[in-house]
Amino acid sequence: MDEYKVLVVDDDKEISESIEIYLKNEGIQVLKSDNGLDALNILDKEEIHLIIMDIMMPKLDGIKATFKIREKKNIPIIMLSAKSEDTDKILGLNVGADDYVTKPFNPLELVARVKSQLRRYVRFGNYKKEDVVEVRGLILNRNTKMVTVDSEEISLTSIEYKILELLMENKGTVFSIEQIYKNVWNEPFYNGENTVSVHIRKIREKIEINPKEPKYLKVVWGIGYKIEK
Repeated sequence: MDEYKVLVVDDDKEISESIEIYLKNEGIQVLKSDNGLDALNILDKEEIHLIIMDIMMPKLDGIKATFKIREKKNIPIIMLSAKSEDTDKILGLNVGADDYVTKPFNPLELVARVKSQLRRYVRFGNYKKEDVVEVRGLILNRNTKMVTVDSEEISLTSIEYKILELLMENKGTVFSIEQIYKNVWNEPFYNGENTVSVHIRKIREKIEINPKEPKYLKVVWGIGYKIEK
């Protein structure tokens, strides 16, 4: 995986150096920063494929930095935090993070999550399926990873894109929260209700004119979600 470049943003040098060692063992290039402002400057100069972002940092914290990154870029972001409360996790996901890891963490688990996010973000080989999926003005292009609604481009995170792709490929099929989690995150389902629900809400806010009366992404109460045919 030596074509990938990961930016580690954490003011704890021991943690960032430890992450660097494990990622380099996987052939992944690593850049490091100890604050959000510096991270934003690096992103302007370097092609980064994934960011590991701590929440509590000087100058600009991880939440604010992620919010600014999402104004321009859709690259995967994995958030780190010493806190384990659901409110911190939901806040991170709300501003655009794709995944969340609580300190202390197993470095091998973090590496596995990094590799999983990179596989989703970067396309390998050629698609055998149709390149474009369309549902009444909502268009998803697998080649360009672009999503448009009535010809207007919509900016989605990599996880939001993957969820929408799953549902659009299976128009009319209802997916439970657990099914969505297993298909998109590709890992066992452990209390992932909030994680999926937050991403679904963000997708609706981006693709629907009125998220409270959705045209595309419908809920089937007590069962799950679907893209209406």
